Amino acid sequence: MIRIGILGAARIAPDAIIRPAQKRDDCRIVCVAARDPERARSFADTHAIPETAVSYEALIARPDIDLIYNALPPNRHADLTIAALEAGKAVLCEKPFAMDAHEARAMTDAAARTGRPLLEAFHYRFHPMFEEILRQLRSGAIGRVCAIKAEFSVAIKDTPGELRHDPALGGGALMDLGCYALHWARTVAGSEATVTAATSRVGRRGVDLETSADLTFEGGATAKIHTSMLAGQRFKALLAIQGTDGLLLASNPLHPSFGNSIALRRGKSFNRYSVSGDKTYDYQLAHMIDVMWGKVSPLTGGADAVANMALIDAVYAAAGVARPER
Repeated sequence: MIRIGILGAARIAPDAIIRPAQKRDDCRIVCVAARDPERARSFADTHAIPETAVSYEALIARPDIDLIYNALPPNRHADLTIAALEAGKAVLCEKPFAMDAHEARAMTDAAARTGRPLLEAFHYRFHPMFEEILRQLRSGAIGRVCAIKAEFSVAIKDTPGELRHDPALGGGALMDLGCYALHWARTVAGSEATVTAATSRVGRRGVDLETSADLTFEGGATAKIHTSMLAGQRFKALLAIQGTDGLLLASNPLHPSFGNSIALRRGKSFNRYSVSGDKTYDYQLAHMIDVMWGKVSPLTGGADAVANMALIDAVYAAAGVARPER
């Protein structure tokens, strides 16, 4: 039985781990900690979590927890993830992995040193839809990848307490949304990129509200990345891959269970279909547990997580966006 503790009474936690765990008989949520103990108690009562801890550190120290889900803002990912690893826990850490690549390296170094699993919660990566995209590319369905276009955008209002508009907490469109688009592009390219150009629109509180970047990958493929959390922005989750012999267009690779499609065009041939499956978070928890039991190698975390944060850092630098000092 995998016993799970949650850092943060976060809005994402019910979808990301509580409900997926309730569907399984090999794990259970045993405790939650929040900045405010009363908030933790209310959250625990709402979601039938048996216990609360008086602090994040107290939860990490508990001997009856095997897996920590770090659902806190990015500014608390590094210190608490490293503390959990050093306490012998496996960690599933929300995206973006850290505040910058330096912190990401410290986290992955701690995982290597302690021998405990550390995964980044890019939930889309574990769904059959993305495996199908990669299968098509590996099979040569569109030939060699030449160009990629990736966008994840959705409106996020600048309201009091909204962490994604707070630079000190790790907010910003690229950090919260664009990290997916960068990860999609890196994963399908199968190599690392350099930033050739980037622009950002910065809001009144100092975070980017919109960012675009041009990338060049090892091997010559290029990519255009866009993300926006501007008011009025419609939801967009799109990945287009141009190959030497055709085009693959993936609609909603983020949450395929809410509707998705893969369109393949090669010459005069055209095929559009969808990929069935459960919610991405169900596959994510299943993968995490399989990694803990030594059944599979992790698909996220490690060098991949460091590289994604390094690319975020490079995009911000190219766009001239000031980052919080750490």
